[in-house]
Amino acid sequence: MNLFNYFFLILYRIWFYITSSLTWIIIFPLLFVFSLKEAWYPRVFQLATLWSNVVLFCMGFYWKIDSAPKLQKGKNYMFISNHTSMIDVMLMISIFKNHPFVFVGKKELSKIPLFGVIYKRGCILVDRSSVESRQSVFYNTQRKLEAGLSICIYPEGGVPDPSVVLDKFKKGAFKIAIDHQIPIVCLTFLDNKKRLPFTFSAGKPGLLRVKYHEPQCTKGLKQSDIQLISDQFRELIFQDLTT
Repeated sequence: MNLFNYFFLILYRIWFYITSSLTWIIIFPLLFVFSLKEAWYPRVFQLATLWSNVVLFCMGFYWKIDSAPKLQKGKNYMFISNHTSMIDVMLMISIFKNHPFVFVGKKELSKIPLFGVIYKRGCILVDRSSVESRQSVFYNTQRKLEAGLSICIYPEGGVPDPSVVLDKFKKGAFKIAIDHQIPIVCLTFLDNKKRLPFTFSAGKPGLLRVKYHEPQCTKGLKQSDIQLISDQFRELIFQDLTT
C-alpha cells in the first residue's frame, strides 16, 4: 500500500467517526425524549433509521438486496446475520426500517457516551458473566415481543478475526426464537467486511450486497432442536459467503 492510499484510508475512517457521531449528537435530544417510555420506541427506531441512512449515504454506500423482505405487519421475527463491520447495525436497521426491532447486545456498549444512554433503554442487554443476566433475557424479550417488536441478534456473538470467514454460532438467538416460537429471518452481508472492516486502515465506498432468506418457522421446534437449527443457519450463511 502506497502512502497516498494509506492517507486516504485514514481520512475515510475518520470521516466515518465524524459522520456517525455528529448525526447521533444532532438527533440525540429527540432520541432521549422518545426513549423515556417503552411505548414510544417505534419513534426511536425511526430516528435510528434516519441516522443509519445518513451515515451510509455519507460514506458512499448503497445497498442492494436480492429479494425484498415481505414481512407481516405486527408479527414478531428473529433477525440474524453475519457480523463483520461497524455498518452491520446500520444496514440492518435500514433494511427493516418498516419493521421495528431491538438488538440483544453486550452490556459493555452501554458505557459509550450518548450512544449508551439510548442503547441501554432500547436494547436488551446481556452480561455474559452473569447467569442472572442471561436468564433475564427471556423475560425482557417477552416484554418487547408483546409490545409488537422483533428481535435482532448476531449469532457469532462478536466480530471474528479478519481471517475467519464465519465464526461459530452461539445458541442465544435460536433459543429465544424457539422459546417464543417466532420465525427466523436470515440475512447475509456479502460486502460489509470489504467496505468497512474493523481494521482501521481499510475500507472503501461502494455497493453492499445482501442475501435475503425467507422466514423459517419455529413452531413445534423444541430445545433439543437448537443445535440443529443453529448449524443449518450457519451453513446457509457460510455457503453465501463462499460461493
